[in-house]
Amino acid sequence: MIALRRAGAAEFEAVLDTALAIYTAAMRPPPDQLAGRKSIMRGHTTYPDFTCVLAESPTGALIGFAYGFRGAPGQWWHDVIYRAIAGRDGEDAARRWLGDALEVAEVHVHPDHQGKGTGRAMMHALTEGRPESTAVLSTHDQPTAARHLYRTLGFVDLLTQFVFPGGYEHYAIMGAPLPLAGHDRYRGVADPATGR
Repeated sequence: MIALRRAGAAEFEAVLDTALAIYTAAMRPPPDQLAGRKSIMRGHTTYPDFTCVLAESPTGALIGFAYGFRGAPGQWWHDVIYRAIAGRDGEDAARRWLGDALEVAEVHVHPDHQGKGTGRAMMHALTEGRPESTAVLSTHDQPTAARHLYRTLGFVDLLTQFVFPGGYEHYAIMGAPLPLAGHDRYRGVADPATGR
């Protein structure tokens, strides 16, 4: 059975190299982007109300992680997305989605452990008890398993075919009201053998 454990900023920084290896296996980014990604992840630990969930195998090995923080003006992602939503749908829409939001920055499960409910369990654990009214995130604008998961949790598309400044890949910006859909049925990671 996979075990989920909450971690603070210092504990996440202590496993950052392993987390980066999971990110690399799951996302397959160009090698020249890894140093920058590590720096971004480390920087996120300083954001307000940083929260992290670690998923561990029965042997204690880290197999997945998810983290987020309270979005606020002055944070790069927050400001870019706020401007984009406000420019398309107006200030009220931007405020409604981003004015009181948990920004889910990273959700990754090692490919050897995907498809067993770990991502869903981490999302529920990450958002459980959060005071924010919404959760927002970005994901590749493709029919991926991650995007399907987010939709089943209540996330809707806020922006599609979005390209971040200086980037070239297309992203979907998604948002969901908190608590997430299915939170009342959440009982932890499902046992693949029994489905419970």
